[in-house]
Amino acid sequence: MAAFNRYVICEEAMRAVRRLGITPQERGDTTAVSGSPDILELDDGSFAVIGTDITDQIGIQPLGDARCAADERIVRISRATLISAKKDIPDS
Repeated sequence: MAAFNRYVICEEAMRAVRRLGITPQERGDTTAVSGSPDILELDDGSFAVIGTDITDQIGIQPLGDARCAADERIVRISRATLISAKKDIPDS
């Protein structure tokens, strides 16, 4: 079984260093009035996802082996967001 590592929450501010994929405007996923789905790489090498919070709708255990901890949220992003990010996701 693979080891599970939780990210340590630190007091220092995190910073986004790049977007994975094309912009929400290029995908047609934004109205320019509200937020837009996006996948960002952070300065520590981890990733952040901007999406619509669906935790209440899908539940904290959407699959038998997938659980959402109290400090986590399940977010929905468009298929186009993930597909456009594919080319920018590192292999390792």
